[in-house]
Amino acid sequence: MRRFAGLQRLTVASTLICALMLMPVAAIFWIAATGDASGLSHLAETVLPRTAGRTLSLLIFNAIATGIIGVLTAWLVVSFDFPFRRLLSVALVLPMAMPIYLSAYAFGEFFDFTGPVQTIYRALFGFQSARDYSFPDIRSLGGVVLVMASVLYPYVYLAARSVFLMQGRNAADVARTLGAGRFRVFWRVQLPMARPAIVVGLTLVMMESLNDIGAVQYLGVNTLTFSIYETWLNRGSLAGAAQLAAIMLVFVFLLILLERIARRNQRYSASRAAGDGRRVQRQKLIGWRAFCAALACLAPVLIGFVIPALVLLDYALKRLDEFASERLFDALLTSISVSALAAVAAIIFGLILSFSVRTKPGRQTRSLARLSALGYGIPGTVLAIGVLIPLAALDNAVDGALRNTFNISTGLILSGSGFAIVYACTVRFLAMAEGNIDSGFQKLSPSLDMAARTLGRTPGQALFSVLLPNMRPALLTAALLVFIETLKELSATILLRPFNFNTLATLVYEDASRSQVESASVPAMIIILAGLIPVLLVSRSMDPQRTH
Repeated sequence: MRRFAGLQRLTVASTLICALMLMPVAAIFWIAATGDASGLSHLAETVLPRTAGRTLSLLIFNAIATGIIGVLTAWLVVSFDFPFRRLLSVALVLPMAMPIYLSAYAFGEFFDFTGPVQTIYRALFGFQSARDYSFPDIRSLGGVVLVMASVLYPYVYLAARSVFLMQGRNAADVARTLGAGRFRVFWRVQLPMARPAIVVGLTLVMMESLNDIGAVQYLGVNTLTFSIYETWLNRGSLAGAAQLAAIMLVFVFLLILLERIARRNQRYSASRAAGDGRRVQRQKLIGWRAFCAALACLAPVLIGFVIPALVLLDYALKRLDEFASERLFDALLTSISVSALAAVAAIIFGLILSFSVRTKPGRQTRSLARLSALGYGIPGTVLAIGVLIPLAALDNAVDGALRNTFNISTGLILSGSGFAIVYACTVRFLAMAEGNIDSGFQKLSPSLDMAARTLGRTPGQALFSVLLPNMRPALLTAALLVFIETLKELSATILLRPFNFNTLATLVYEDASRSQVESASVPAMIIILAGLIPVLLVSRSMDPQRTH
């Protein structure tokens, strides 16, 4: 009876968490449906044709660029042996530590008229002013694609690399016995088998592209994401912003559905490849072929991480005194507080959802866990609108009730504080926590639960006394990932933060918006160094036996 009551409480708790995570989505569609229809028609005539086309172009070009870079580099490090291959196979993940908006700020300085590229260009050809020559403008759609693709390609690289490693040699050897060369084996055998994993990577790339607001604003490309921000703040139309957000959400949900289908196919492909126990036989490259392979793997690392990091580091080293500034210390303390609270909330919610699936596996519990994790695909700008609407309504209801009863005004307790940011980041990054915790549970045998039950322990007692002590690595990894991602989060934070409430990300955004990238370099370096932690975790998780 006690066990049944405990399972019922878990189901109720999972349902409440799911409702809490889906509330922002429901709020967006509600405000969009109750908004003025004439406002929507105005947006459809003036805003959507321009921004939707530009957003679609950005997604397509990003998918093409990241697909080519990610798949090519993965194939090279898996199939060939060339100088520095082992080092480059790990270094290719480094751009994941670079937030898109920081890369945009750095490239804006790097390719600016006074930057090193144009300065060297003028010195080489004897030009005196900008009127003497033409130079590609980084503040364009092409510039945004360069910035985003150089940072986001690791999503495709990691997915393709893991599948190429799992494919083994049997399929490739059979193709070679039929006379196929290395490239033909890649094109006709390896690439089709890796297609589901590549689609997953490309879907994540497109979701991250939709989430960005700092880079597109700084580089002057008006996407649908920025139009939501502009409609809300600059035009003062929350209903119009919600209507744009609802349109974007439909597209996001289609991307999530595509990713789910691709992941299902990926599991099938991986299970078929797992039976091939023979490791990949790498072909040793020499001469110009080895040089080209090493250069092809080095170039994305230089563009995606080394160059922007060096630009910001150069500025930061000239402003060492700012590391001790009160402004930076306050922003750092705020960032740590918000990130820690979001990590704790995500761990608690993720633990309840995963433990509910473990103790009562079935369609209901799995559906609740999956629905609760949908926030990972919602852009921060869209999520901010969905979070603000219900929190502001709750604040107003509490304030009105206390005014009428006790003549006390509470103000905006939830929507006017850092709570809104913590809530938004918990919704967005719960998938990270739940995924890692679920993986930790899967590594523990169900016999542990059964053994604890035979000793008279309830499911809750078994969780705290047996399972959690064995899951510390998974819990720490989940908490760390949520903490770092919240630390870097910009899109939702700039819309939800109260006055005089700065995190490291918003501090960088404010300085960069005033064309003071030099001042933004100090908090930017802290964000980059923090972002290296999960990248190092990813590098360590790579199978060392397969990277030799």
